[in-house]
Amino acid sequence: MDLVIGIDIGGTKTKVGLVNKDGHCLEKAFFRTKEHPELDEYLKKIVETIEVLKSKFPEELNILGCGIGAPNASSKYGTIVNASNLVWKGTVPILEKLNKLMPIPMRIMNDASAAALGEMLFGNAKGMKDFIAITLGTGFGAGIVANGKLVEGYDGFAGELGHIDMTIGDGRQTGLGVKGGLEAYVSATGLKRTILFMMSKYMDESRFRDIAYNDLHGEDITKAAAEGDTIALKAFDFTASILGMALANFTAFSQPEAFFLTGGLVNSGKWIFEPLQKYFEQNLLEVYKNKVKILRSGLAPKTTAICGAASLIWENYHLEH
Repeated sequence: MDLVIGIDIGGTKTKVGLVNKDGHCLEKAFFRTKEHPELDEYLKKIVETIEVLKSKFPEELNILGCGIGAPNASSKYGTIVNASNLVWKGTVPILEKLNKLMPIPMRIMNDASAAALGEMLFGNAKGMKDFIAITLGTGFGAGIVANGKLVEGYDGFAGELGHIDMTIGDGRQTGLGVKGGLEAYVSATGLKRTILFMMSKYMDESRFRDIAYNDLHGEDITKAAAEGDTIALKAFDFTASILGMALANFTAFSQPEAFFLTGGLVNSGKWIFEPLQKYFEQNLLEVYKNKVKILRSGLAPKTTAICGAASLIWENYHLEH
């Protein structure tokens, strides 16, 4: 059986899976990224995880290659450079080191760009030539497809839209030190920060007044919104207003047919999507109104990032066959 290894290196979790040619992840596992601060030990953990996954198949596997999605990854140089949410700083030669442990075809790309490629190959963007995939996880990532081609940039760092300065009132810093940067507001982490902001701004009663920041989780905020907690509702409205403005701005430079949203924040469902649609249309230039769709990713929610990473290898395979 032909399979591709897909690896998603996230600030919180590293997800590993084996993906077939139709974009289905047949086996997957994850471990916590921060528990392996030494790079060599971390890469050994990846290889061990892959071996465990392979052992679950009775038949012999033909592994065609390994695709990796990671924040601040250069597709040109095979490195991760100063990623704000990862423990390794500076320029990390991850592809070269992992390739020594696993000598198979290997590609790395910014995680959001990999997600965009996966969407085009396996998801809801099949047949689309212009779209932007947005990942709303620990941080904010964007993969841009224009005229049917992924926009990679001069050395593979295009699409760092999470660090665009939105010049928002309280000027929060992103992990890369950008004051007022989008990621500091629109991400799973940004939503938690907004809950604290809303509690300091308003006097409304809220369950969150008794919860420490580190014990606060996205699913709790969604549940609270469903139960009418006004702090949670204000937090979602504020988050959606900023994202709506940002997506309207992004529309102006490449006029996508659609935005595909993926990542933890998307699990908040209507609490984020309904106000987002309203603010997006409000901010769009007249010429774009009612033309641009905001959709969920068509990839399976729990394996979106893995399948996106695997598409880096499957893309070439599909082109050759």
